[in-house]
Amino acid sequence: MAQNLVVETRNLTKVYRDFWGRKKKTALNALDLQINKGEIFGLLGPNGSGKTTTIKLLLGLLFPSGGDAFVFGEPAAKVEKNERVGYLPEESYLYRFLNAEETLDFYGRLFDIPAAVRRKRAAELIDIVGLSGDKKRILREYSKGMRQRIGLAQALINEPELVILDEPTSGLDPLGTRWMKDLILDLKKRGKTVLMCSHRLDDVQDVCDRIAILYGGDLQELGDVSKLVQDQKRLEIRATGVQLTDALKRDLAAAIEKHGGKLETFGHPTTTLEDLFLRIVEESKARPGRRYLPPSL
Repeated sequence: MAQNLVVETRNLTKVYRDFWGRKKKTALNALDLQINKGEIFGLLGPNGSGKTTTIKLLLGLLFPSGGDAFVFGEPAAKVEKNERVGYLPEESYLYRFLNAEETLDFYGRLFDIPAAVRRKRAAELIDIVGLSGDKKRILREYSKGMRQRIGLAQALINEPELVILDEPTSGLDPLGTRWMKDLILDLKKRGKTVLMCSHRLDDVQDVCDRIAILYGGDLQELGDVSKLVQDQKRLEIRATGVQLTDALKRDLAAAIEKHGGKLETFGHPTTTLEDLFLRIVEESKARPGRRYLPPSL
């Protein structure tokens, strides 16, 4: 296994069978995948496509029916390698009668982290995930978004080199979603490798370097996000300092037709709804009492 590879699968297959050993479902079929050190890798696909099965195989929670999976050059079934892995499941299975500090202390003990180091890391992580004001509340009183935050802190308590995130923005509002994406990008800056699954394709497009798309247990697409989302059949032109006039339209149409193309549309570029929402919130904070007034008729 190459030195810069963190995850590698070779012909990885998982077949679920019934009580009598008959094939019930092929959850994953001959998956070949490589995830490099320091990249954010997105695993996409509809429900039942094999994403969760892949994660469980990498964590050693399931054994493959065929093929191999390696993490840090070690077989995925080797439990010791999980000391270098952080995992946030889609539904965090945390003890709801503990508070945030007790939760992180408990998971720190599982990694044999010294008490002084546990307390220091717990305090830092609670501050990072924005729960300093709620650290004494038991998790049963937390909203889903708050449980997602403490779940992420739990996944980072052991300073992992590989962070696996299953639906990391689930239950978060737009502000929390932006915070989560910024944190994932910060993990990359700190040299971490991130494997994330998400149904929210805009989140994946914002943070991932490469993606793999699964369907029916088969790998359907793999590559750089920036290249995969390009529409090679269309050309986009953007300009500033010029007014959109009929004369400009005619000139551009003529130039494009001269080179064998056809002018389709003109218009102004758009932002995303997320960016619009965040901008309005920030402007509202900066200008208390700001209200929307409908234009006079």
